[in-house]
Amino acid sequence: MAHIAGKIMIIRHAEKPTDSGAPRGVASDGTEDPESLTVRGWTRAGALTCLFAPALGRLRSVALETPRVVYASGVGEHSHSRRSQETITPLCERLGLTPATGYLKDQVEEMADDAMSQRGPVLICWEHHVIPVIARRILGDATTAPEAWPDDRFDVVWVFEREARSGGYAFRQVPQRLLAGDDASPIA
Repeated sequence: MAHIAGKIMIIRHAEKPTDSGAPRGVASDGTEDPESLTVRGWTRAGALTCLFAPALGRLRSVALETPRVVYASGVGEHSHSRRSQETITPLCERLGLTPATGYLKDQVEEMADDAMSQRGPVLICWEHHVIPVIARRILGDATTAPEAWPDDRFDVVWVFEREARSGGYAFRQVPQRLLAGDDASPIA
């Protein structure tokens, strides 16, 4: 496959309810919903808009770009979570983009291939257990990016930048540092 996308950025969906029930998920209409983001998650979703499409000034990191295409995992028979779509909704609204939601959370290889074929910067918002699988597909190896995304991290952007000479992608991490308590270090 010929890689076209010059930059692919991946984020985990924002904060979700815990197994103990608190904090609880809340749908956009304010009703309790275990498949939705928590209040902190909704706060992160809004803050991500400022990270990727600031109203004033430049992006906070030269490694980031304002996306032209945004992917979020779809909702289906065996995948009921709306968290990825909720996370990117404010950003997509600001940018006037319709997110690509046609891939379910386990269709990562197909989605990654599609993302690599896009023109311009791409943002992917997905479930954290499979983000390393997406990274391996983009990089073509299992050793460059971390092998797992920690359960407690919602605050990092993985960035894959196309290298002109090799045609492959280089990997780096950008801590978001958007909300109080966000970690300033990359994922080990």
